[in-house]
Amino acid sequence: MAATSEETLLSYLKSYRAYEPSVIPGQQSITFLTNKTGLPQVWKWDGQTSEVQQFIELPDRALTVNHSPSGTKMIIGSDTNGDEKQQFYLISEQGASVEELVVSKEHFHHFGGWSPDETKITFSSNRRHPGYFDVYILDIATKKEEVVYPYDGNCNPVCWTKDGKGLILSIAETNIDNSLYIIDIETKEMTKIGKKDINARYHSIQLTKDGERGYLVTDEGRDTLAIHSFTFDNPSELEQLAQFEKWDIEEIKLSPDEKLLAYTINEGGISRLQIYHLKDKAIFEVTGLPSGVYSSLSWMDDVELVIEIKSAILPGDLWSADLKEKNTKRLTYVGENKDINHLWVEPELCHYSSFDGLEVPYFLYGKKEHAQPVMIYVHGGPESQIRNEYNPVIQFLAAQGYAVVAPNVRGSMGYGRKYVQLDDVRKRMDAVADLKWLVEDLTREHGADPEKIAIMGRSYGGFMVLAAITQYPELWAAAVDIVGISHFKTFLENTGPWRRRLREKEYGSLKEDVDFFEEIAPLNHTDKITTPLLIFHGRNDTRVPVSEAEQLTRDLEKQGKEVELIVFEDEGHQTENIKNQIEMNTKIVAFMKKHLQ
Repeated sequence: MAATSEETLLSYLKSYRAYEPSVIPGQQSITFLTNKTGLPQVWKWDGQTSEVQQFIELPDRALTVNHSPSGTKMIIGSDTNGDEKQQFYLISEQGASVEELVVSKEHFHHFGGWSPDETKITFSSNRRHPGYFDVYILDIATKKEEVVYPYDGNCNPVCWTKDGKGLILSIAETNIDNSLYIIDIETKEMTKIGKKDINARYHSIQLTKDGERGYLVTDEGRDTLAIHSFTFDNPSELEQLAQFEKWDIEEIKLSPDEKLLAYTINEGGISRLQIYHLKDKAIFEVTGLPSGVYSSLSWMDDVELVIEIKSAILPGDLWSADLKEKNTKRLTYVGENKDINHLWVEPELCHYSSFDGLEVPYFLYGKKEHAQPVMIYVHGGPESQIRNEYNPVIQFLAAQGYAVVAPNVRGSMGYGRKYVQLDDVRKRMDAVADLKWLVEDLTREHGADPEKIAIMGRSYGGFMVLAAITQYPELWAAAVDIVGISHFKTFLENTGPWRRRLREKEYGSLKEDVDFFEEIAPLNHTDKITTPLLIFHGRNDTRVPVSEAEQLTRDLEKQGKEVELIVFEDEGHQTENIKNQIEMNTKIVAFMKKHLQ
């Protein structure tokens, strides 16, 4: 096995990405985010020269960019040290003017769109109560704010109606489901989009310019997300336009001339891009793009589409597809790393049968024919999905001779409503059992060395790591927990109030399920841990409080067990700062080398 090279690892970590492209209205230019300077900032691709340059430098990371309808202004969302409490800054004069617009540092703000005449914006914030998000309208000229819809829960504006007299609001109902309502700003009358009393997901809404019709993706009455249309005259009735029985349609984008709907399909973690002709209902595939995950669709004009593409061997860049000329073009090369990209490997998509016969998919990197050490990477969420995306540590370990396995155990998104609900509440440990059966599949079918299997996970994936090493301690040679949950009771007591109700839909409630929390808590089973454990957490984490890591570490240290906790003082739930990424992943690689080689 090749020796670990810190210099090579740094090259992997410094493979940057371009993401969240947004075409500037009225211009042949695109803004996007990239972390090339160490933190995510706003950059710009110029359609006239094809040049890429940084658009503006903010003191902290940029989270969102929202262009005004004319393209002359934009609003950038930014937080502080990863705390996810987004504040809004108004940018004009090509970036020369930066003005604080919505700033209340102790609170969260979610942008909901510019009014059609771009004199106002809408957003939601939890200023009234930590767990309640009220909907605001702000006048850009006077800076006057008005609460137009107070709500005792999670409510966010999605967009304005085309006449500027209403908003479309998204109200979270469960951990995965939401409802959409049209609110008349003056009368406060609320009208639901879709049927009443049906739990479903409603996303990616697009409205026609005449204000008469809308399009969205929903799984109302279905297992997977499909494209539907509705009219403002009768919004409760949805008409299905395109669907796939097995896979979700994830994102749609209406062309400027309103003749086409571009949409992405998630086929087991890999995307397809198709176009739906609204008039003749014909569908055609967009080809010529690299395989990977497609997102952030944005029309340059009536026939040219801009897409963010990322894959295991492409950290993330912007591409365009000209539907008239039927050709595709790479616009940016932010993710190119000529020193090491020849070392990156595509994963193999595999499946295995778990304890109850459920078919569970996983991506397998770096498989060799002989016995080799294995690192299993568990995603967070749990309503998330491992996809065909670049992960620097996965790629580095695969190049060093490890097999790296990234499963989508039960409870993962992307495989329909039934699959994502298979781990809810008291079915929690069935997902942990999936990991045990994964290990059996790897040793039996892929020649993994059963004495050299490690596990790593972030957020909910961190809980899965801790549960795996307490429930099945004999399986693991090493474990890494990043911002993980050590006890659902303490997690729910200390997480942000705005998240608690929705998290209880997934994990169980403090009122009814504390006995189960006590039964499964890794914190209550530390005596069973025999695995060396490395833990990372952000001091400013508003999702999983750092206390989850601290209480576990204290308990293990009292028992004299092998554990190390690293707390990043300037990070939240994510690890964004490049210096912290370097420290964390350098330690992970050294830890894996120590215990698996």
